Amino acid sequence: MRTRRRLLTVAGIAAAALATAGLNTSAFAATTLSSGHVDVLDAEWDGADLHLHVHDEETNTEYDPVDVTFSVPAAAKVANPGCGFLGSGSQVWLLPDTEIEADAAGVLFPGISTEHLTTGVFANNNVTYTLVSATRNGAATEDFSIYAGSCARWFDSNTATTSFKSRTFAVGTHNHANWAFEEAGTYQLTFRVQGTVGGVTESATETFTFNVTS
Repeated sequence: MRTRRRLLTVAGIAAAALATAGLNTSAFAATTLSSGHVDVLDAEWDGADLHLHVHDEETNTEYDPVDVTFSVPAAAKVANPGCGFLGSGSQVWLLPDTEIEADAAGVLFPGISTEHLTTGVFANNNVTYTLVSATRNGAATEDFSIYAGSCARWFDSNTATTSFKSRTFAVGTHNHANWAFEEAGTYQLTFRVQGTVGGVTESATETFTFNVTS
């Protein structure tokens, strides 16, 4: 459990050091994460604001989403499990909902976390994650979804439906599901986390980049 109000991210530390030295920070390279247990969506409350970070559970390192690219390699390809919302392709790129499967394939085990939010702060002790938008190679895409178990959809980028855009989670929990990509390309997934504190709606929105390769 983190005890400070807000962690300074790895990229932030480096940028601060470069700025102190009077150097150009634009060349600082983004981090690529391609395997291991990573909470892609990790919400924090610093006492005044909500924040969304990426938390690498393997190294206990926190990143700003803008500084991270998630790699989804060809090794993530599996036979289409037959969920209707996954399209008609024979294969999909899947980041699985169990660590054993992820480790066997050498791919990311992605989490959705509220474990750093404590009880008694947010109304009903829950917050809501919303998939605000999704693009692939710069255009709106229907090719991304998150589902649990046997095709139980949590999120779906398909614009033909207004369902499966938001899901509420209890605070203090750690959640895993399958992250599915139907085509190769660069995905930009924008998520918002939102909750109510003292009758006031608080939220944070960030964009997450996934590079899906064949």
